[in-house]
Amino acid sequence: MRMSSIGAIAGVVALALSSIVLAQDAVPGLTGVPQRPTTLYNKLDAAGGKAGPAPRRDLSGSWTGPLEPLKLGDVPALTPLGQQRFKLNIPDPFRAHSNDPWATCDPFGFPRSTTNETRGVTFAPLPGRLAIMTQYGRIWRTVWMDGRELPKNVGARGGPDPRWYGYSVGHWEGDYTLVVDTTGVNDKTWVDRRGYPHSVDMRAQERYTRVDHDTLELTVTVDDSKIYTKPFVAVTNRFKWIPNQEDEEQFCVPSEMIDYIKIIALPAGQEAVTGQK
Repeated sequence: MRMSSIGAIAGVVALALSSIVLAQDAVPGLTGVPQRPTTLYNKLDAAGGKAGPAPRRDLSGSWTGPLEPLKLGDVPALTPLGQQRFKLNIPDPFRAHSNDPWATCDPFGFPRSTTNETRGVTFAPLPGRLAIMTQYGRIWRTVWMDGRELPKNVGARGGPDPRWYGYSVGHWEGDYTLVVDTTGVNDKTWVDRRGYPHSVDMRAQERYTRVDHDTLELTVTVDDSKIYTKPFVAVTNRFKWIPNQEDEEQFCVPSEMIDYIKIIALPAGQEAVTGQK
């Protein structure tokens, strides 16, 4: 009885996780063979075709990215403090003793939100600011576009507290590139799934360039002199315009993650990430 219950749970969890990967709707009229796994991004990318010109200073709407970013950055050079911090991080939430925040469904934070689970992002202009909404976790970030400066004393006495997604300001560079600068990010978060750390003083810059109406390219650069010897590109990625503007509901659900780790991910008898045996 117990084994059949475990099998049923494993089947449900596995089905749920596979549906996250494969359940993106097909877009009518698209042709071509998408790459594996089949995602909306791959279908749109395989369809090709000539998109119209990009509108000036406008990213508004919903976009889809690949299942994983096109390219994580090269291995960055760490300071002695950075090396110490990096050794404490054990990537991959499905390994015993991992402290990957993903295993407990803690927020990805920034800039990991741009280097993991990048299948959906929406830009929504508001008076004096821009909302960037990430599909995974249903997260929104406020990017101030009113010319204000970033806070310089985050985490210090009298200053604002660090935040999972930091403090962001943006501006347009020309007509087709949005530049977003962010600082004050909680140092519990990682730069990417490899476990690279950062300090609260990290300054990260996103550059979103709208190549044409249907293509958006992103580069994220990290500058953190406490942890890295020089700035480095954390990720480059490409997004495609979603014709029907529909997105998905994607969450990290703690109860489902615990079941998945205990029943499927870890070999029998190993200690789960949660500390339960």
